[in-house]
Amino acid sequence: MAKIRHIAIVVEDSEQSAAFYKEAFGLKEVFRNKNDNTAPQWAIFLTDGYINLALLPIKEPLGVNHFGFAVDDVEEGLQTALAAGANPPTYALPRDGRQAETFVTDPHLGIKLDISRGWLTEKPQGATSMDTSTQVTAG
Repeated sequence: MAKIRHIAIVVEDSEQSAAFYKEAFGLKEVFRNKNDNTAPQWAIFLTDGYINLALLPIKEPLGVNHFGFAVDDVEEGLQTALAAGANPPTYALPRDGRQAETFVTDPHLGIKLDISRGWLTEKPQGATSMDTSTQVTAG
């Protein structure tokens, strides 16, 4: 059975938003990711130990971007969602457990739904941030 494990919201300033949610609700930061869509800011991932909040500084309308389901098997979860009428993914994502592994779209509301193996609820043993932005070299 799939379980809701995170909500992703688009924010203007991820550091400022993270500070608010940490202070107001006691959420803890578990990871940061920077890529071509978020740079120069970090996407910041917070948790209450059960549900995660992803703060995404991306160029999309502010507010809820998607919510995510944790499943035991991503392929099975994807096939189940598609069989129920979900619209298929429009692009491939890495399936290495670091972030979203696949997205489908609710066929009635158009909301993106993330199907993944799970999300961090504690800081990992290794790196707590990852910058996968395309590096620009001086020419």
